[in-house]
Amino acid sequence: MTKLMSYTMAVLLATIAVSMAVPSNDDMMAREKAAWQAFKDKNADGFKKVVDHDMLGVYAEGIADMAKEMSDMAKWEMKSFTISDYKSHSDEKDVVVATYTVTLEGTYDGKDASGTYNAGSVWKMENGKWLAIFHTNILQAK
Repeated sequence: MTKLMSYTMAVLLATIAVSMAVPSNDDMMAREKAAWQAFKDKNADGFKKVVDHDMLGVYAEGIADMAKEMSDMAKWEMKSFTISDYKSHSDEKDVVVATYTVTLEGTYDGKDASGTYNAGSVWKMENGKWLAIFHTNILQAK
């Protein structure tokens, strides 16, 4: 009986540890791609499923909240995007910081915005879901 109880506790603790583990770099990159894809597709509902309602963004054009992101989504005509050099890390079980480059082709407000951007995001576990709470990207210098 004591061995059974010990095995049961070990399995329970292992299950808890796995459920609290920070997602892998590949898992976080998939979330990042989902946010970009929803933005590219002008899928506001899909975007809001992976980005927190009170997110903040910092861009060359200025500071953005969710309302500004939605307004900017309408101004973008993104043909393609490719994420590379994705790196994420965490010192906390509920926060992940990621950096990467994104190469995109498209226009913003009718002007060419194609290029390679340095980007970063902060993700937070909220109510059992990973949501982006901060994002920034800026065009790389030529």
